[in-house]
Amino acid sequence: MNNGGLLVAGTTSDAGKSVVTAGICRWLVRQGVKVAPFKAQNMSLNSFVTREGAEIGRAQAMQAQACRIEPTALMNPVLLKPGGEQSSQVVLLGKPVGELSARGYHGGRQQKLLGTVLDCLAELRGTYDAVICEGAGSPAEINLRRTDIVNMGIARNARIPVLVVGDIDRGGVFASFFGTVALLSPEDQALVAGFLVNKFRGDVSLLEPGLDMLHGLTGRHTYGVLPFQHGLGIDEEDGLRVSLRGTVRESNTAPPVGADVLRVAVCAVPLMSNFTDVDALAAEPGVVVRFVDRPEELADADLVVVPGTRGTVRALDWLRERGLAEALKRRASEGRPVLGICGGFQVLGEHIEDEVESRRGQVAGLGVLPVRVRFAREKTLTRPVGEALGERVEGYEIHHGVGEVTGGDPFLDGCRVGQTWGTHWHGSLESDGFRRAFLREVAAAAGRRFVPAPDTSFAALREEQLDRLGDLIEQHADTDALWRLIESGAPQGLPFIPPGAPA
Repeated sequence: MNNGGLLVAGTTSDAGKSVVTAGICRWLVRQGVKVAPFKAQNMSLNSFVTREGAEIGRAQAMQAQACRIEPTALMNPVLLKPGGEQSSQVVLLGKPVGELSARGYHGGRQQKLLGTVLDCLAELRGTYDAVICEGAGSPAEINLRRTDIVNMGIARNARIPVLVVGDIDRGGVFASFFGTVALLSPEDQALVAGFLVNKFRGDVSLLEPGLDMLHGLTGRHTYGVLPFQHGLGIDEEDGLRVSLRGTVRESNTAPPVGADVLRVAVCAVPLMSNFTDVDALAAEPGVVVRFVDRPEELADADLVVVPGTRGTVRALDWLRERGLAEALKRRASEGRPVLGICGGFQVLGEHIEDEVESRRGQVAGLGVLPVRVRFAREKTLTRPVGEALGERVEGYEIHHGVGEVTGGDPFLDGCRVGQTWGTHWHGSLESDGFRRAFLREVAAAAGRRFVPAPDTSFAALREEQLDRLGDLIEQHADTDALWRLIESGAPQGLPFIPPGAPA
């Protein structure tokens, strides 16, 4: 295989594009193929910092892990980080270049980036045997097709075939497949090779008449039917999939090692970013994680986490409006554990000087940690390594706020006062030894007979998850047909399905 490619599109957002892309990447790398992921444009508040200090979507970082390679900015050249309903920060090749409204972005800026994203894709295709691209939303968003640089815009310009994924668990998948193709122009339709059914429950033989009819109507094959399996989500992109009062995706169901469970409440602040930080807690047997938005939900929590956010001052307002601010201050004064991460660390401080994000000037924080925060125009993007609680810790930093710590005990880059902890470091809880030491401290302070499992490896759990995705493709997709598609492109002579895209 040489310079192969594939675009994994979806009938809708959250159809399973990220998971399928990661699964195809892991399947290919296990066949000895040198493969890389690519997403031209990503909208996500969950991001990651590469070793060279570039910010990209976490999903692409996880897909790179599926490929067993280091993530780079080439894999996600455009990242949009929403700052509200109407605007987003534009991150280009890993660095922020400004804020734009949706109208401003789709009105001209997006199309100007097409050359950049095509150059990145070409560089990857020149380096790897195959590049598996992920689309965004649906390729049939006809209102946005003229300026599209992530779905058919990429496929057309790079001449790569398209596989459309549909989530059958939502219902209406046959209509969605047919309608997706029928709303594309003849030139776009020529690249749509076929379909992949995701999240099927039951007997596949009951689905086959529909698949045969779909082939008859569109002339396109279905490349596989993936069964519904629990716990296969990789790092989320566009939002919080779980209910605010649910658990983090599908937490580890192993029983606790000690006599008690440990209850973790995560404040569901607006514009929450990198809520994946708590995945490592949820992976621990006996740790129960839930998202909360009411002060009474903190009452029985052994640990409260205030996570990162793209709107620190807005999060402060939200905490105060809901009564959570007073509940957090009360917890801190009582010596009950609280952990603030990045924006959550900043809100726990004395005051915030912000002329960059909210432009509100000086705003009082909750005052439970001795730190003063000033927002800088330059964003901090680093991969720090340090030590805390006698254990080695790795993390990554993504923030405009610069903290000046004036007291307390040192804790990573932040500080600790009693049982209130604060740091800008994302990902620190993925360091197994440190996570266990931290949970022992929390359990002791909470009076819980909780014992961290001695052998939980978060990295190993991630690898197992990626291997399960690879197994899903290998066992339930037509891998021979997929191989031909990646290597040779879309089949010739695919029929046009009317009406096609409107003029």
